[in-house]
Amino acid sequence: MIDIKGIQNLIPHRYPFLMVDRIIEMEPSVKAVGIKNVTINEPFFQGHFPDNPIMPGVLIVEAMAQVAGVLAFGSGVQGSAVYFMSIEKAKFRRPVVPGDQLRFEITVLQQRGNVWRFSGIATVDEKVVSESEFTAMVITSEIRRGEKEQ
Repeated sequence: MIDIKGIQNLIPHRYPFLMVDRIIEMEPSVKAVGIKNVTINEPFFQGHFPDNPIMPGVLIVEAMAQVAGVLAFGSGVQGSAVYFMSIEKAKFRRPVVPGDQLRFEITVLQQRGNVWRFSGIATVDEKVVSESEFTAMVITSEIRRGEKEQ
């Protein structure tokens, strides 16, 4: 298990954009399972939607990516951040609301150098709420617009 402090030691995300609370299972370079406790205090609920709070689907995919980042860095990969390269087959099956506990199951589909391909499934109470495949690149230095990785 990796607690919130361990997660913060592995990935650069911080409140209000840290979307994973705990890693409950991890097999380096193979898979990870993460948890996000969704509360009414989330800043995105102020506008999405005030009278009917629903977690935005893009943030569910972002949370999957953060679990994938923990998996990559927890597998011994050196870097400073993980950047999305593509998001494919994203599907949203059910709304996620305050009080839900999201469980993310992330599996490595392929890894070549600093490029990783993942499959992610998000569930609430064992029901699929979202799924996606995505590709990400682990970077080893700051990449600015127009510059190549050093």
